[in-house]
Amino acid sequence: MQHENVIGLLDVFTPASSLRSFHDFYLVMPFMQTDLQKIMGMEFSEDKIQYLVYQMLKGLKYIHSAGVIHRDLKPGNLAVNEDCELKILDFGLARPADAQMTGYVVTRWYRAPEVILSWMHYNQTGQILHPGPATEPQEGFLSALPPRQPPG
Repeated sequence: MQHENVIGLLDVFTPASSLRSFHDFYLVMPFMQTDLQKIMGMEFSEDKIQYLVYQMLKGLKYIHSAGVIHRDLKPGNLAVNEDCELKILDFGLARPADAQMTGYVVTRWYRAPEVILSWMHYNQTGQILHPGPATEPQEGFLSALPPRQPPG
């Protein structure tokens, strides 16, 4: 997958010089300073919050258009750099959208309702309907935004 809001893979290498000594391999990815979990207590402007959520939704749209469900979307799997660029990472639990799924995935606090109810055939709509918890701690990251005033 190649998208500006999905972590890319730059290189793969091993320090081993032969197959007999091959035990480890290294994945080289773009450097991201931190993840959303580590910066949750910081003050963000409304513009920055909107930009982070926008990037997350763009990345999710791309992943879902490829027929993939992430299944572990949470603040620790959303990397952010100093330019406020967000990338979705950790695809260890990702599956094709048409596969039979287990309910025992996703960090408990960030599960979509269909995963909590242990539905065996859920799809990517759970991540579209329930992306808020990936961008907010339990007390409410997005609730800090001022309410929109109706026109008039």
